[in-house]
Amino acid sequence: MEGWTETWRGIVAPWECDIAEHFTIAYYFDRLADATSTITESLGLDGAAQSTGRRLDVRFVRELRAGASFHILSAPLTMDEASLRLGHRLLDSASGEVTAWVEETLDIAAARLSAKTRQAIERGLVSWPGPAVERRSEPRTTEGFIPTVRDRVKPIDLGPDGNFTLAAFVHRFTAGCMQGLAAIGATASYLEAERKGFSTFELALRVTGWPRPGSQGVVETGIVNLGNSSIRFLHRMSDPVDGRELARLGQFGVQLDLDTRRPAVLPEALKTAAQRLLVPVS
Repeated sequence: MEGWTETWRGIVAPWECDIAEHFTIAYYFDRLADATSTITESLGLDGAAQSTGRRLDVRFVRELRAGASFHILSAPLTMDEASLRLGHRLLDSASGEVTAWVEETLDIAAARLSAKTRQAIERGLVSWPGPAVERRSEPRTTEGFIPTVRDRVKPIDLGPDGNFTLAAFVHRFTAGCMQGLAAIGATASYLEAERKGFSTFELALRVTGWPRPGSQGVVETGIVNLGNSSIRFLHRMSDPVDGRELARLGQFGVQLDLDTRRPAVLPEALKTAAQRLLVPVS
């Protein structure tokens, strides 16, 4: 497709699937990190993929399950003095169907691009054929959030550049999601007995800092929206020493019936418990 570059191709390995029996969201970000490095390298932006001030908005169209083959096409969408907006399309390699749409914004203010590089990128800009990003309201504070993760940065969390990886952030936020579900009664035993899972359809990841090797990281989680089958979580990761925010993830998903692969209405007991944990948004 004109203007789009293939930036990743492979499969979903069985061990990369979660309790909902589909591709774990953190591994999407592992692939997206590769795709970003490949497209920025081709654009002459070496190192931009490791910038802070980074945001990814993901809309999942359909699930990928164990053994699925897929690939990623990437392209530059818009650029100004401070940022570059990229588009990524995840496609089922067998059918060609889009399985997820991703818009990514990189902070390139410190990249000091030459006029020649800027002109080359501008000539290659493409229009975005995917859904528009919906900016969701967020709480002004973390009052009412519950603690969901506390651990330390390990060597396995670091990428080739020595920085904390996107997947490492999202693995923590996934743990935050499961802790949040357990807090309202959707425990591991409930999910197993009822054949239920939690399926994410929308993510908004914002990275503003990189945890240091060996340092602590904590995640706090709040419920900011509740529907008949849906829950929107907001997870915030920070450094407990200085309180500095490192990243946050808005996660919108539904309770999933693992047999029908369809959304399932939340039981009243879970909804009542979730309503007690709702935090106001601005």
